[in-house]
Amino acid sequence: MPIIIPKDLPAFSSLSSENIFVMDTLRAYSQDIRPIEIAILNLMPTKVETETQLLRLLSNSPLQTNVTFISTATYMPTHISSDHMQKFYNSLDEVCKRKFDGMIVTGAPVETMEFEDVAYWDEMVRIMDFADKNVTSTIYICWGAQAALYHFHGIGKKMLNNGKKLSGIFPAKACEANDPLLKGMDDVFMIPHSRYTEANQEEIRACKDIKVLADSAEAGICIAKTLDNKRIYLTGHSEYDRDTLKKEYERDLSRGLDIAPPANYFDKDGKIAVTWRSTANLIFYNWLNYYVYQVTPYDIEKIN
Repeated sequence: MPIIIPKDLPAFSSLSSENIFVMDTLRAYSQDIRPIEIAILNLMPTKVETETQLLRLLSNSPLQTNVTFISTATYMPTHISSDHMQKFYNSLDEVCKRKFDGMIVTGAPVETMEFEDVAYWDEMVRIMDFADKNVTSTIYICWGAQAALYHFHGIGKKMLNNGKKLSGIFPAKACEANDPLLKGMDDVFMIPHSRYTEANQEEIRACKDIKVLADSAEAGICIAKTLDNKRIYLTGHSEYDRDTLKKEYERDLSRGLDIAPPANYFDKDGKIAVTWRSTANLIFYNWLNYYVYQVTPYDIEKIN
């Protein structure tokens, strides 16, 4: 089934060229189908790349999925045109009376700051509270996961490795192999990580409302969820493209940062082999199926 997005969104032509079934909004409205409604709060500076990455993963499903992009109103991004934001994004005030079957909250390049010092923190809290009341299940990624763990559970974060960045592709193992989110996963699966901080591991494991689903000797807890399945916490970036870590590494070098090459990423010839794509597809496919479609009400207004 297709993913429904505006025909002039940059991701439309990118995904079409990959033979991914995308449908423009006008065509979708002519069909008598109740699509799954997904909201994406995109906080990443690389807006278009992140849009395409997430839409690609959401398309790997037999479900017709309608996507609404959300942005903060209290902070305007500087790496994308205002025309793009005005055309394709909505503020919380513009969607606050709607219900969504699922929501995705991305990471953001603010992880070394205290949560309350982030320019849009108050709005972020409003969006997370909105999601808890109006969305069947929400995926929080990287800093988004740290923010939700802090807001909902009071779990803090700390710097890693004396301020050194954790960057690379790291093996993870399932702690709950039979959880539907991990259905079809191998015993060991690879996940990209790119961060300077981590949520307090001991506090996560001690929280009675959270179940850890997968962890890594190098990267710590990788996947966790609340017992009611309302919130999925992904500390890595399984959505990343082949060259995303490469671009980040080159950006950091250009800034004069003392940064090591991403671990387990480049081979001896400097080439990249993607080892995490199947993991990403399974996580988002399983989430859409088991945590959204199978439990969300047909009458979307009944979500609570």
